[in-house]
Amino acid sequence: MSSFIAAAALAVGLGQAATAADLPRKAPPAPLPPPPLTWTGCYVGVNVGAVRGRFELDGPFGGSASRDGDWGFAGGGQFGCDYQFAGSGFVIGFRNMFDGTTNDRDRTFTVTDPAGVLVSATGTANFHNRWFDALTGRVGYSWGPGLVYFQGGGVWSRIEADIALATTVGGVTTVSAGSFSDTKTGWTVGGGIEYRFAPQWSVFVEGNYYDFGSRDRVVFTPVTTVCELGCAFSGKTTAVSVLAGVNYRFWGGM
Repeated sequence: MSSFIAAAALAVGLGQAATAADLPRKAPPAPLPPPPLTWTGCYVGVNVGAVRGRFELDGPFGGSASRDGDWGFAGGGQFGCDYQFAGSGFVIGFRNMFDGTTNDRDRTFTVTDPAGVLVSATGTANFHNRWFDALTGRVGYSWGPGLVYFQGGGVWSRIEADIALATTVGGVTTVSAGSFSDTKTGWTVGGGIEYRFAPQWSVFVEGNYYDFGSRDRVVFTPVTTVCELGCAFSGKTTAVSVLAGVNYRFWGGM
């Protein structure tokens, strides 16, 4: 009898085990989806490119003279922050960019005696755009890893201009010189496109226009003909740039 009971219990146990094996197993929970990519955050980066200046010189030589400079080198760094509106592709932000440049240009001109005497002086003007610092706000639209943006704001620049006059009277040549050298405030507008190739890294290409304002200078000659009372010159500088760079997002932007 005991053997029969044991055999029956064993049969019941095996049947329950087989039934449990046939039941479907509960699937493991699905992993949570990654958070959506956002441009909200701050960044630092570097840039390099080309800049071309236009120098205009107004003075006592019968009008204005202007000359486009050659393309020069520009390069430096930038930092800024962006904010992307939740559930939207619209992005706003600000950025500060500081670049050094090799932009310069030479200009020759002739100054005629304003008193009408047929005496004139020849001169040269050399312009240098040493650096610029642009603080801009920007607005853009994002489609995932891409961002197209427009920007505008203020720009500070170091512009230098050296002016030299050579006056010949009675076979004697007298050289006088003056220079502009200061930092002025101007304005800038531009736009570009930026692409996130990794959660914290992005590259961008952009173009900008700068107006650096005007600088005034009076040059005197120690003779009683040309510029004895001073020749007033006004130099105005504008520029365009094409820049490419890379940014690293150290806060947010995941």
